[in-house]
Amino acid sequence: MAQERVPCSTGATSRRCLLVVLLVSLGYLLSACGGSSNSITLYNGQHEQTTDALVARFEKLTGITVNVRSDDEDVLAAQINQEGSNSPADVIYTENSPALEYLQNRGLLAPVAASTLASTPSRYNSPQGDWVGVSGRVSVLIYNTRLLKPSQLPTSVMQLADPIWKGRLALAPSETDFQPVVTSVARTYGDAAALRWLEALKANAGAHSYPDNETITNEVNLGQAAIGIINQYYWYRERAQVGASSMHSAIAYFAPRDPGYVIDVSGAAVLKSSAHRARAQKLLAFLVSAQGQQIIAHSDSFEYPIASGVKTAQPETPFKDLQPNPIGIAALGDGAKALSLLQKAQLL
Repeated sequence: MAQERVPCSTGATSRRCLLVVLLVSLGYLLSACGGSSNSITLYNGQHEQTTDALVARFEKLTGITVNVRSDDEDVLAAQINQEGSNSPADVIYTENSPALEYLQNRGLLAPVAASTLASTPSRYNSPQGDWVGVSGRVSVLIYNTRLLKPSQLPTSVMQLADPIWKGRLALAPSETDFQPVVTSVARTYGDAAALRWLEALKANAGAHSYPDNETITNEVNLGQAAIGIINQYYWYRERAQVGASSMHSAIAYFAPRDPGYVIDVSGAAVLKSSAHRARAQKLLAFLVSAQGQQIIAHSDSFEYPIASGVKTAQPETPFKDLQPNPIGIAALGDGAKALSLLQKAQLL
């Protein structure tokens, strides 16, 4: 880039002229290095409606521009792993903890500021402090109310392997939300039992194997399948979109502490390779602040805010009343066990 010439009149002092030249030169240098851009890059694996609302508010509060790249969280995690120290990402925001644990285990995440971690209960954060929990969701049954009565529902996720569900079960094996349930079953009953369970689910689902939870929710609501496993917020979103009069489905919880009753944590982390860590840390701090959590509490994402003491404003079971399997973040791991079992069952 050609440097602009700075005119120095005869009457200008040499010191002032030199200062102007230096300032203009510095401006060009900063522009070339990208240092003058008050921005960060976010790799977003969360649902876009959640992220858009949070980013808009953060940008307004801080003046920091957030460049968002959205994709499935497993795709983004693999991309960051491949990019290594050359990744353009400053922050990654995911639906579930395994993708963050995957990156943490590869040494690609920077420690989260202690004050940010303190905003979220420690059981929902990285045990190593490399990512922070932002919101939560819980795995539930969805069932068609025209095809099933509440008294006919299984009380354990293991009962979905019963042949009585053959041709009636909807399954989304490639959905990352399903991986924590698989891991929970394997941790509770062992890998061999988990594999047999998955093979039975595959047989029962048959043609009702779908790409994601949105499809399960829609198909069960239409009566194409009788029952399925989703995270609770998909059902609430469907009801908000189509209206209560068009809902022919409901959700139900498994028995307390059942391995199918799992809290999934959505979280965010700063990349160790980030050249803008201070700005990136500000985004994480905002996500778990009262302002950020209130956006989640009132949004149509229907996820649970889990930080800064904020409670959901949506008409769903209060987070404090849930009775999930007490499997921790560390036990859920990076999803490798679940992926291996799903592959062995030929569900992936």
